[in-house]
Amino acid sequence: MPWLQLIIECSADDAPHFSDLLSEQGAAAVTMVDSADQPLFEPAVGTTPLWNNTRVIGLFETDVDLDAVLLELAAARAPEPLPPLRIEQLEDKDWNRAWMDTFQPMRFGSRVWIVPSWHTPPDPQGVNILLDPGLAFGTGTHPTTRLCLEWLDGHPPHGENVIDYGCGSGILAIAAALLGAESVLCIDNDPQALIATRDNAERNKVEAKLVALLPESAPETVCDLLLANILAGPLMELAEKFSRLVRKEGQVVLSGILPEQAEAARESYLPWFDMAVPIEHDGWIRLEGRRK
Repeated sequence: MPWLQLIIECSADDAPHFSDLLSEQGAAAVTMVDSADQPLFEPAVGTTPLWNNTRVIGLFETDVDLDAVLLELAAARAPEPLPPLRIEQLEDKDWNRAWMDTFQPMRFGSRVWIVPSWHTPPDPQGVNILLDPGLAFGTGTHPTTRLCLEWLDGHPPHGENVIDYGCGSGILAIAAALLGAESVLCIDNDPQALIATRDNAERNKVEAKLVALLPESAPETVCDLLLANILAGPLMELAEKFSRLVRKEGQVVLSGILPEQAEAARESYLPWFDMAVPIEHDGWIRLEGRRK
């Protein structure tokens, strides 16, 4: 069965309102995407930023009366006119299957792999992270994750106590556990991320090594290695806290940093860490340091 898309071009201020209206009118799904290729980098804590020019897309079954939907939108918008909009037909397909077909195993370094749960690992002797990214907190495809996984591949944390700060789906934590870490404390401020981390840990049979907690519940445990793949602003704010969490001679690995932010981020850690030369991949920076 084909579907109909109602596409509305609007401002960031209007986008949440139109999203709510489309949901109220029976849209099977509503998405918001950038319509002007404008990047969003670091949102302030507690904010949900949108692009200046935002495209709100409502997906409707073909038997829905879109003329009636447009009348309701116009009434809700009055006396302001509706922004530019259009209706497109979208052919039905097995979207889940199409997505699964595009998500293939990926190798990081010499032996770390992220393998979709429906695939057979290409290298049975490798370090295979089985992932079912139903909760989309990271699939390993982003350059910041790649930078951290490649570091772990080259520096396996045998017998070490590790903290994954901002764990997302738990990819880095699971990699550390599979590479021999004694324990991994996973911290994230999103409860859904903690659920995803625990589920993925069970899938990879490392749940006994992992503890996933909100920041306010996490003990200030001293670790041998702290991984943080978040953003430059929070990383700089957390520098002193991280210095308390990493033992002397322990290491910190930081990612989520843009090239123009690298020097400021690096300097924020210098009072406590001897920082190595930044490593760049695909427009993102990894920093690493050893606790003084």
